[in-house]
Amino acid sequence: MEVRLYDTTLRDGAQGEGISFSLEAKLRICERLARFGARYIEGGWPGANPKDTEFFARARELELGDAALVAFGSTRRAGVSPEEDGNLRALLSAGTPAVALVGKAWTLHVEEILRTTRAENLRMIADSVGLMVAHGVEVFFDAEHFFDGFKEDRDYALEVLRAAAEAGADWLVLCDTNGGTLPWEVGEITAAVRREFPGARLGIHAHDDGGLAVANTLAAVRAGAELVEVTVNGYGERCGNADLCVVVPDLQLKMGYEVVPPERLRELTSLSHFVAELANMPQASFQPYVGRSAFAHNGGIHVDAFRKVPRSYQHIDPGLVGNRPRVLVSELSGKANVEVKAAELGFSLSGEEARRVVRAVKELEGKGFQFEGAEGSFELLVRRSLAARLRPALRTPGFPGAGGEARGQGDPRRGHGEGTGGGGGDAHRGGGERPRPRPGSGDPEGTPPLLPGTRAGTAFGLQGADPERGSWDRGHGAGPDPCLRWRALVGHGGELSQHHRGQLAGAGR
Repeated sequence: MEVRLYDTTLRDGAQGEGISFSLEAKLRICERLARFGARYIEGGWPGANPKDTEFFARARELELGDAALVAFGSTRRAGVSPEEDGNLRALLSAGTPAVALVGKAWTLHVEEILRTTRAENLRMIADSVGLMVAHGVEVFFDAEHFFDGFKEDRDYALEVLRAAAEAGADWLVLCDTNGGTLPWEVGEITAAVRREFPGARLGIHAHDDGGLAVANTLAAVRAGAELVEVTVNGYGERCGNADLCVVVPDLQLKMGYEVVPPERLRELTSLSHFVAELANMPQASFQPYVGRSAFAHNGGIHVDAFRKVPRSYQHIDPGLVGNRPRVLVSELSGKANVEVKAAELGFSLSGEEARRVVRAVKELEGKGFQFEGAEGSFELLVRRSLAARLRPALRTPGFPGAGGEARGQGDPRRGHGEGTGGGGGDAHRGGGERPRPRPGSGDPEGTPPLLPGTRAGTAFGLQGADPERGSWDRGHGAGPDPCLRWRALVGHGGELSQHHRGQLAGAGR
């Protein structure tokens, strides 16, 4: 049995709270879904709003390959002929090769919402499907609230499907519109429909209000459904719809159906990010298969096993869906985590060095720091632990003082360098008084000057106004502080360029 992929991500009004796509975004997503391998792409409700109407006009120019664009709408209104119904006319004017017609399958909606009779509802379905078939388009009949309707009145729910099938509908799509049906119920009811309509092509449309949209979709396929209606990242009204990014790999990698070509499946992660970006929504880190944390490894025992046999802690090869494994570092980590993560950063640690980093991580995390989402901080920690055998990134020579060039390592608090010509003193004023900031920098006290004699390999020491008037004296030149505002201007090879030396010496910076 072939399972066809039907995507409803673009249907306006169904993307979920806070999610909306511009016209240009809808066109781009449509093309991307076609390249990915979606067999049907539902574009919205023509005539419902200007954007959807314009979308179908523009979509005719798209190159969609084997994908068919679908226009969505409802069956005719009660008491109105199909030829006179504005919604059906808009569907036909969209010019798509396929249409999706939604009709009521639950007696509650027929009698209390539509306020019509059961017999008229069946005629509405048959007339609407018949009109579309007469115009030569492929017809999907979406039996809305089918599972709730089946549980309340089995015979009438089946009559609804029969009315659509006898009128020529190509697909009968069973909808769990309220999202509250359980997987075994979906399986049993779909199997009952399959027995009742042995030659019909069945589809499943599941909402996620019970957190079961993916499970219900798989259960329906297992019971005979041949079409899955899904959305990228599960976007949809209320709690969303069955997530394409989970349903497709589940069907393909777990159940053996080739829904899309394998090379396209490797684009799944990028597709998920692409649509999330156009929806202006954050990518869900914990989303199965495509999330950033889907193949992340943290615990030391886990990482040790993963290094030896990756499938020991991965249910699939992440490359099959375009994702990759990640090793995290935290208080749960062991030596293996640190070694793998350091190797990713280009460092090879000895056993003792790795243990030293592990101890530092655990101590810092115990104080409230976190490294899982701060890989740059972890790199700094590794670099600090290897400082003895790494070439300094920055070497700072002394600065000219009153009596000559300061070459030594004077006291950075006092500005006393050991110059070759004697005198030492303040690098900029030639005396022992503490330098004051130069005004005009935009701060109340101006720009702080640099101190002489700063140690090699550290950030330049800074000294500024009195504590009550500023905070420039933080650090006192005693070591690197990434929060300092002023940085050294470094030339090639870690030395100050002659140009910047002159600037620093002459301008008091």
